[in-house]
Amino acid sequence: MKKSASFLIISFIISCALAAPLSAADFADTYGYIVGIFDPQGPQNTGLTVFPTLMIPMGGLSEGMGTAYTAVGRDVGYLESNPAASSVMDYTELAIQHKNLIADANMESMVYTIRLDNLGLGAGLKFLHVPFTGYGSYGQQTTTFRYTETVATLNAAYNFLHGFYFNGLAFGANLKVAYRGEPNVPGLIENQSAFGIMGDAGLLARFNFLKFYPSRTRNFSIGVAAKNFGPPALGEPLPSLISAGIAYSPLRPLLFAFDLNVPVSLLPDVPPAPIGFAGGVDVTITDFFATQAGFLLKGGNPRVSLGADVKLANFALHVNYILDMTTQLGALDNFSVQVRFNFGDRGRAAREKKIEDQYLNALDALAHGDYDTTLKLCREIISVDPSFDPARETIKNVLRSIDLQQQMEQLKKPTSEPAPQTGGSSGAPDSTANSGQ
Repeated sequence: MKKSASFLIISFIISCALAAPLSAADFADTYGYIVGIFDPQGPQNTGLTVFPTLMIPMGGLSEGMGTAYTAVGRDVGYLESNPAASSVMDYTELAIQHKNLIADANMESMVYTIRLDNLGLGAGLKFLHVPFTGYGSYGQQTTTFRYTETVATLNAAYNFLHGFYFNGLAFGANLKVAYRGEPNVPGLIENQSAFGIMGDAGLLARFNFLKFYPSRTRNFSIGVAAKNFGPPALGEPLPSLISAGIAYSPLRPLLFAFDLNVPVSLLPDVPPAPIGFAGGVDVTITDFFATQAGFLLKGGNPRVSLGADVKLANFALHVNYILDMTTQLGALDNFSVQVRFNFGDRGRAAREKKIEDQYLNALDALAHGDYDTTLKLCREIISVDPSFDPARETIKNVLRSIDLQQQMEQLKKPTSEPAPQTGGSSGAPDSTANSGQ
């Protein structure tokens, strides 16, 4: 059944891609009608910020889910969505992406992330390049240059109050440096290259809510992130944004996410863009194949995303296709490919399994009344994982039982001893007492 479902989905995506060029005009009319529904007055206050590369997703699961990723944080896409998620990532990952935008515009990116227990670290690099060629009156090439934007990101996060029952409250931050390179070409405005510095901050919490399957993984999460806050560059504001999101997995193969995005302008004379939102779903069809779909409303350009993720051992391939007002159905526009390498979890899963087995042994010893072995095993567990609260609770219960036993033994002892006799030895009668009779 799983194979047939995945086959139907893949066939549907391929059929849509093959049929799309035949109905491009109809699609444009339909899409224009949809745009009018969501924004009847047309886009307002959009395109007034610098470094648009900051708002272009790198690809992967985040883009496949329509960028509704503030509360998800399952892979390297957290770097642009919520910097707090690096402290709760399952694996060390390296991802390399290529994205076709429109015409000759392309973007390359790379992200690396690692988690050291409750500490998460990450780094990313994005490079947007757009070639331009100038032609004279007779079609001869007169000039050629390349417009570029580069964004480098450093990430750090920590998961506070992490325990067995409470997954913790993760806080993280990004430091970003951006550079726009535009050569001084005759006919263009000079000195348009710019340098910018900005930062992100985010919170993420995970817990169980309306969960219908057994798992230690939490199925509900909430997150909030402030992104791209910094001083203006060349008098233009950065695309600052505050995002709040939720993610919910009612069943193990399903994940739903929703984000609310509120643009912020730090310049009083530049109004912010309108509020937008994003929604997405991730469906795991088999252990190695999953599909995504999402919707993003940002300004007057709503977009629909379709994605697929194939996992093979320590290697994963993710592809996305985006439909919006810039997509040309007859060309390979708005298409991204991500290759993700999994370098393991630094032994966390094996350590958790060992701790769980040792705790079961401790419970078995407790059931047989072997308090000494129970205390020894539980204390060893805490020395390895101080956040394993069941071992602490078991130690408290055992010590309470031992103390109760001691109190009961004290109660069994007689409260007073019989008075010693003052007469001679061998129980002879007291001669003094008898003499008075």
